[in-house]
Amino acid sequence: MPSPRGAEQRAADFVVVGGGIVGLAVARELLARRPEASLLLLERERELAGHQTGRSSGVIHAGIYYAPGSLKARLCVEGARELYAFCERRGIEARRDGKLIVATDEGELGALDELEARGRANGVPGLRRVGPDEVGEIEPHATAIAALHSPNTGVVDFRRVAAAFAEDVRAGGGRVSTGREVTGLRAGPGGLEIEHRGAGGADSVSAGFAVLCAGAWSDRLAVMAGAPAEPRVVPFRGDYLMLRPERAELVRASIYPVPDPELPFLGAHLTRTVDDEVLLGPSALMVGARDAYRLGKIRPRDLASNLAWPGTWRLVGRFWRTGATEISHAASRRAFVRQARRFLPELRAADVAAGPSGIRAQALNRDGSLVDDFVVHRTERALHVRNAPSPAATSSLALARLIADEAERASA
Repeated sequence: MPSPRGAEQRAADFVVVGGGIVGLAVARELLARRPEASLLLLERERELAGHQTGRSSGVIHAGIYYAPGSLKARLCVEGARELYAFCERRGIEARRDGKLIVATDEGELGALDELEARGRANGVPGLRRVGPDEVGEIEPHATAIAALHSPNTGVVDFRRVAAAFAEDVRAGGGRVSTGREVTGLRAGPGGLEIEHRGAGGADSVSAGFAVLCAGAWSDRLAVMAGAPAEPRVVPFRGDYLMLRPERAELVRASIYPVPDPELPFLGAHLTRTVDDEVLLGPSALMVGARDAYRLGKIRPRDLASNLAWPGTWRLVGRFWRTGATEISHAASRRAFVRQARRFLPELRAADVAAGPSGIRAQALNRDGSLVDDFVVHRTERALHVRNAPSPAATSSLALARLIADEAERASA
């Protein structure tokens, strides 16, 4: 079990901040390379994997969407391959159910062509173009004029994967301390002083080197350590609907629309999870708290951070129509379902119930552009993972290797 506090440990060769899947993968990788090293992982919540890791649909992405040459493109393809192998070794169910990305009108064919070209450039296994008849064979209730079929897309419970990573960290001699929120970072001659607090009171640890994978709070810790203010994390709440059990046969695996190429969101899609529940979503609504799992939750500091950032207003000005649509989806189950009926015409509002919610920690530049790749910044004695939304869970093992490579160079 995780230790409730880290007061006993005053120094460590490595400190990792953040107990989501990326932080745990990084800690695991560091200990695999330096088994003699001391390592402390600090997590602000009482449980590991409580935010983006544990609140997703569990899709193992194949690497179709991402610009060739980007970190996401390379690490997603590598990471998916490694993740399937890891799950097989550890007895964690990871099903290659496949996915259809469907075009429902002629105006979407150009974007579908671009996705196909990206997928092939990225080396996505088995990707192929299919016509209406094959769409019906793969997903009998779906309709499309053309689609991409990705047989290597799968589903898994990322909480179970994260728990297995945590087991490896402890087995390698690392200490996992939950309920410890980092409140201060200060580089000194002896190391990076990391102040943290929790139910047991305030404490500090001196790190020879630190890696901060703090998700929605990553920008604040980075700035605290001397990194640039840009990009700023802006939280987007994603709500899912869930198909009622008697209607779950409408979807065999995953059905996605052709996404808006200007946004790093994939559109409202249907996914059969590893638990055989079928989710519709998520929405993408900017919210006033970085943990707004309840829609009305607002934290004044988080809201002020959103409103004070120039990029927020530039984003809103550019995509206000999209924002209005997302608000309608949050307010109306019928409007949400209507979007999915373009490719699943038998779906009705009565077929769905409220599902889970999550927060995407999306990095936003000052100019209003949404950051569409992983971002890692370096400060004295530390690396900061500034943007790691989807497909970070899929990519976690490969991303951890890249971060550990950089940590070795930075701490040499």
